[in-house]
Amino acid sequence: MTATVAGALAVLAVLGALTGHTLVNAGRWLRRPTTRPADVTEPVAALLPLRDEAARVTPCLRALLAQRGVPGLRIVVLDDGSGDGTADVVRAVAGGDPRVTLLTGADALPPGWLGKPHACHQLARRADPAAGVLVFVDADVVLAPYAVASAVAELRAARVTLLSPYPRILVATAADRLAQPLLQWLWLTFLPLRAMERSTRPSLAAAGGQFLVVDRAGYDAAGGHAAVRDRVLEDVELARAVKRAGGRIALADGSRLAACRMYEDWPQLRDGYTKSLWASFGHPAAAAAVLALLGLLYVAPVVVAVAALVAGATPLALLGFAGYLLGVAGRVVTARATGGRWWPDALAHPASVVVLGWLTIRSYHLRKRRRLSWRGRPVG
Repeated sequence: MTATVAGALAVLAVLGALTGHTLVNAGRWLRRPTTRPADVTEPVAALLPLRDEAARVTPCLRALLAQRGVPGLRIVVLDDGSGDGTADVVRAVAGGDPRVTLLTGADALPPGWLGKPHACHQLARRADPAAGVLVFVDADVVLAPYAVASAVAELRAARVTLLSPYPRILVATAADRLAQPLLQWLWLTFLPLRAMERSTRPSLAAAGGQFLVVDRAGYDAAGGHAAVRDRVLEDVELARAVKRAGGRIALADGSRLAACRMYEDWPQLRDGYTKSLWASFGHPAAAAAVLALLGLLYVAPVVVAVAALVAGATPLALLGFAGYLLGVAGRVVTARATGGRWWPDALAHPASVVVLGWLTIRSYHLRKRRRLSWRGRPVG
């Protein structure tokens, strides 16, 4: 056996284990809230931070107003220095509904704060003191009628402090279809969900800020968003803060509860990922190691398969092709488990990993030059 074949077999073994882990996570450990729960009897506050969201807040707010099974729901909206008439749109959609409170954000960020954590902090402080659950929702999320009731019911049934029901990610452009499915694929493939729920280690945590449900007392005990005031990935860091305070966290498939179109075009997607990928990996050396591993596992097999086929090395080509198919299989499992699109998008998985690598390199490059910003504010 040549060293090349031995290496290919080793890669196949790792890919098989990872794809198997994805299958177990998706089929056994991923929580799936019921879509028709019993009514939630406790007061709940839905918190909606907005900055220049006039063009897309309407479906989000209408869906919040149409929530069922939560008679004690109150909605607090923060207009965080918008310059596009966001507040006027909110007033028009709310139509004087007494359940809605519209706040105006502070004129300037306090020292040491980033925009999203500060907006969420202000919302939490102004929420109904009687609300036992806080539900943070982004403007690009549209909830199903029982979404809040379902998420709160799952939070209580799981006996966790923080629940992150990942919405179904809507894709339209080629860039969407390459990059967006990696969000769920990464944590379903590499994060042991049951161990994450049971472990007290803050490093073993994940969360998505688009739709986040948290017990009010546990949120306060963790320090709330004040504890993550300067964090770009405030959702993940809030989950870690909850763990440090002795709370538990859980992920759930929220594809039947919510849908989210995160970015409208390639520039938005590119800049959105660029602002935060450096924070996902931490030290550049760690990022380099992870990208090298992803390249070896998910890009190299298809390169080896093509090169071996051209060279007439059929056995090696078959091994490379088998590795490629295992990577594709992981994407298929993820898509089917989270309401995503798998055909033919999963076939481009190696290209998706290459795009992730480029976006990560760009993120570190711009951070080093202090050129990272989002919604007109510097980050990182």
